[in-house]
Amino acid sequence: MKRAVSVSIGSSKRDKQVTFDLLGQTISLERIGTDGDMQKAANLYKELDGQVGALGVGGAVLGLLVDQDWYDFHSILPLVKDVKQTPVVDGTGLKDTVERQAADVVAPLLNGQPKRVFQMSGVDRYGLARGFTDSGYEQIYGDLLFSIGLPIPIRSDASLKRMTKLLAPILSRFPFSWLYPTGEKQEHNKPKYSQYFDWASVISGDCHYITKYMPASLQGKIVVTNTTTPKDREIFKASGVRYLITTTPMLDGRSFGTNMIEAAILTAWDWKEPVHYGHPGNYFEKMQAVVAQLGLHPTIQEL
Repeated sequence: MKRAVSVSIGSSKRDKQVTFDLLGQTISLERIGTDGDMQKAANLYKELDGQVGALGVGGAVLGLLVDQDWYDFHSILPLVKDVKQTPVVDGTGLKDTVERQAADVVAPLLNGQPKRVFQMSGVDRYGLARGFTDSGYEQIYGDLLFSIGLPIPIRSDASLKRMTKLLAPILSRFPFSWLYPTGEKQEHNKPKYSQYFDWASVISGDCHYITKYMPASLQGKIVVTNTTTPKDREIFKASGVRYLITTTPMLDGRSFGTNMIEAAILTAWDWKEPVHYGHPGNYFEKMQAVVAQLGLHPTIQEL
């Protein structure tokens, strides 16, 4: 049996371990949350280096890939600086491949509703957002609304890319907790900008962002996300969500983060080389091929 582990700076309440078959290998896939404790996470990465097939970065990202431009997150890189042997991934390999399929999965479910998507953050899931753009959906991006707290919705792919080129070099040097909820902060709902949730037929993006900021009612909406637990599904069902679409497979009752699935794939491959999304070589082509080989695609749940 081979082992892949995601070390997350998110809540330990979401920890889970499953065993499943992948590419002819038996994989033990495990999530370990540190409740926002960055030093504990760094210690775990160092301890697990060379002991597992691949490591996933959970509750954070190593950087942002937007329109083939990569921006390192300088506050996250120290977490993995002592990892010398084991490949480390944050899910970008799947965000830029399988998540682009979500728009095509959503289309038959709209049932006459307008093609409108409220994308919680376009820069950290650009593949997901771009899939909707390429399929003709009207989008509002919440990057400035939620990450920075500026009441400015972004309304086009071009504006998103301009904003990224301007602000990403600066924001990537901020403490990650300033931009994204970590630890116990992930557990609290604080509704914001309900008018954009109301406007959209589809709410798309990171599950923590959605559950933290969504209004009490999402009646009839379609939610596209991942890393969902049974509790998350109950939250969405209680709010009136009609369809929940997860971009990663369901394993033992929940969908895991893209970082975990990518780490599992590398473990099954026995991949030894470092992964650098800014200088990927043919890495994304390999990931696209395995997505096709495995038949990975977003999963629909009617709530």
